[in-house]
Amino acid sequence: MSTVTLFRPVGPQELALIEESGWAAFPPRLPDQPVFYPVLNEEYATEIARAWNVKWSGSGFVTRFAVREDFVRRYEVQTVGASRHQELWVPAEDLEELNRQIVGSIEVIASFGAEPAES
Repeated sequence: MSTVTLFRPVGPQELALIEESGWAAFPPRLPDQPVFYPVLNEEYATEIARAWNVKWSGSGFVTRFAVREDFVRRYEVQTVGASRHQELWVPAEDLEELNRQIVGSIEVIASFGAEPAES
């Protein structure tokens, strides 16, 4: 089984929900979020976590996870700026299936700004 490594920049609230899942799943999208955007490289995820997540929530985290390649292939790679700004546009209704296609655990590989409070 081949996998593709993807990255997801998240803020502290989304990170807490990922932790609650046992590091196994991303939370459902909110009603005003019709698309889930995993990115294809760590550099781009880091850029988003530092520039956007820290600005809006005080801290940002880069997560890394592997997904079965045959599942990922159904989504076209989108370049949304510089050539390194590549992401997949996964419709919110497909997120539950994406979560089932994760191989292993979701890992936090970088953090920026304030650390989340201990619960």
